[in-house]
Amino acid sequence: MKIEKLTDNKIRVILKPKDFKDGDINIKSLLLPTPESQSLFLEILNRAKEEVDFDTEGHKILVEAFFENDDIFVFTITKYIDSNNNSLTTPKKYVTAKKKNYTLNSKLGIYQFKTFDDFCDFCNSINNITNYNRIFKSAILYFYNNSYFLVINGFSLSNKSVHSMHAYLLEFSKFLTNDSNFEIKLIEHGKVVIKNNAIKTGIKYFA
Repeated sequence: MKIEKLTDNKIRVILKPKDFKDGDINIKSLLLPTPESQSLFLEILNRAKEEVDFDTEGHKILVEAFFENDDIFVFTITKYIDSNNNSLTTPKKYVTAKKKNYTLNSKLGIYQFKTFDDFCDFCNSINNITNYNRIFKSAILYFYNNSYFLVINGFSLSNKSVHSMHAYLLEFSKFLTNDSNFEIKLIEHGKVVIKNNAIKTGIKYFA
């Protein structure tokens, strides 16, 4: 089990079958409201508090799950503070995790970030992937219609890390399209913010 603190209010948890006592467990079953899954979830929250100082006591939380197969289960936990009442007496609410398919099947991917800070947060998270620059050939960041668009060309679909990178992207951005026509629109009407290797530049200066 690996726990990473993304922000003060958000963590990522990566689980594999070997993390369970029963190696034959189907990790997708963690989405079911069973006593076993609730017990594991509470264990994760306790470890997160000890390892990365992520305390959810008194907060509402949102769990978002990402999985491609039975070999890896990635989910994020976000805690919210009631703007009208920041007291720790706020009842804790476990929100049902929602499954997201992050299979990538195209060499072109265009992702939409709401803010530049979201892009910087992504760069900070992707820095944990070894040799991330081998996953794709080029990455350019555009500004268009009050949003930031990361255009990644030449995804190496045979690279085992490509789906992990795609999952990280989905945590901070929206997968918009793999249509080259939209890339042409960005080239013609968008403003280039970071050319060449936008991710490498983002990690170097903003992560």
